[in-house]
Amino acid sequence: MLKKLSTVLFLCSVLIFGLTSCSKPSVPAAELKHYPLDTLDGVLKPNAVEVDKTTTSDSNGSFKIVAKEPVTVELYDVGDIDVENATLTYQAKVKTEGVEGQVYLEMWCYFPEKGQFFSRGLQFPLSGTTDWTTLETNFYLKKGENPDNVRLNVVINGKGTVWVDDIHLLQGPLKE
Repeated sequence: MLKKLSTVLFLCSVLIFGLTSCSKPSVPAAELKHYPLDTLDGVLKPNAVEVDKTTTSDSNGSFKIVAKEPVTVELYDVGDIDVENATLTYQAKVKTEGVEGQVYLEMWCYFPEKGQFFSRGLQFPLSGTTDWTTLETNFYLKKGENPDNVRLNVVINGKGTVWVDDIHLLQGPLKE
């Protein structure tokens, strides 16, 4: 019995060592841009949003959007970020009230000579009434793919009230 137990323990330790030694260490994402959303400075469509100092996830204010019909709200042009062979992640905190339809993030990447391409966070869209939720969408840039502009949008595919706060654009390793 003792021999079987020691054999099982030995095999478990070999398995655990093998699994941990083969895994790649995770590389933390680097922040390229951060928008706290406490002012309309730099907002592409300032008439589509208002700063709300009372409903906020970080105590600095948020953008409030009241949609009476489906709308794409263009928030920021990030510009040339000089990134390739990486994963871009557009992340924001979002809160909804009475949304009929879906709310999600949208990121456009503009490439010289190639055109524009988008990524939409349709995996977990919000609807109805929700508390602050972190939404994100990813864009995978292969080697040689370097956008000269990145645009960050919020899409309300319906109607209702949406708050957006604490936007981040992150750069991480390209997922294999």
